Amino acid sequence: MDALTLSQKLLRCPSITPHNEGALEVVAEALTGLGFTCERFDHEGICNLYASYGSGSPHLCFAGHTDVVPLGDATLWTCDPFGAEIKQGQLWGRGAADMKCAIACFISAIATFLKTSPLSGTLSLLITGDEEGAALYGTQYVLPFLEERGAIPDLCLIGEPTSLNVVGDTLKVGRRGTVTGTLTCYGKQGHIAYPQNTDNPIPRLLKCLTALNTHVFDKGTDVFEPTRLEITSIDTDNPATNIIPQKTEAKFGIRINTLQTGEKVCETVKTLCEAPGGKHELALTMHGNAFLTEDPKMIDLMQQAVASVTGTLPDLNTTGGATDGRFISKLCPVIECGMREETMHQIDEHVGLEDIQRLTEIYGAILKTFFKVDT
Repeated sequence: MDALTLSQKLLRCPSITPHNEGALEVVAEALTGLGFTCERFDHEGICNLYASYGSGSPHLCFAGHTDVVPLGDATLWTCDPFGAEIKQGQLWGRGAADMKCAIACFISAIATFLKTSPLSGTLSLLITGDEEGAALYGTQYVLPFLEERGAIPDLCLIGEPTSLNVVGDTLKVGRRGTVTGTLTCYGKQGHIAYPQNTDNPIPRLLKCLTALNTHVFDKGTDVFEPTRLEITSIDTDNPATNIIPQKTEAKFGIRINTLQTGEKVCETVKTLCEAPGGKHELALTMHGNAFLTEDPKMIDLMQQAVASVTGTLPDLNTTGGATDGRFISKLCPVIECGMREETMHQIDEHVGLEDIQRLTEIYGAILKTFFKVDT
């Protein structure tokens, strides 16, 4: 099964989150042809696929997603974002780096592996169509079903883009957690020439944002950056220059490390926002805590497998955005290995044809190493 051909089939599905647009059907068709049992766990319009092969231990699960982020300004793309065009030694399209090509590479590696090696254990894939969005009915929806039937793997490999300069140079052994918030401060509208008759909510909002922006949550750890808050939006919806607005709103996001929990961070934010007084509303959403895989056996297994292809042990880090590892890590060790991060979520997202070949070889080495197949 050719990884490039399968990548193109997936890229031609316009599966902007949370829409499926045939992407999981492409995956299921490929896996069914390899002898996998495929099950759909769809809920609230979200599509999920779980595929399994073999039985017993050891159990390796590959997790990923077929949904992609929106295009941005589609007129700025130099290639059809869903055309899967090949030019200049690159495959172009939304989702190439994050992470449809990784899914195709893993399935291609499976096809080669099963041709030459009898499987002793279980091989599975958990592919969701709800990772780039709210992620409410994707991976975290399916996991309880798998847990109930005792289908929790010994190791989960996630195909998110992790590599920096060349494919295979970096593995992610953890990710930061995420909290997002919206703060709305209320006042009394009126003419700016008569401020005594008004209550301007903007100064109070600015005091809150200053307190949030300057607060030191922690100083980080040896493997995680400090917990950091970033203000992403300030809006009064006020087109006039002579009116004090009735309300003003700000949005922010916080990336948290293992020194914090979402609950702890939320309590801190609430306290900081109450200090200036006045009527306000604070809406906070926890999208998951940080996770860190510290299983030396699994980390060494992955590093040695990658090095057998690249000749160099990959670095380990915890940088980047949140992934579904925040859900899966509650049940088993999680390590991420995938394409280069450089063009993910960008206009003209693309991956090198050589990168597709290399990642397929890396996944093949991981399969052989995990299932202890002599090379």
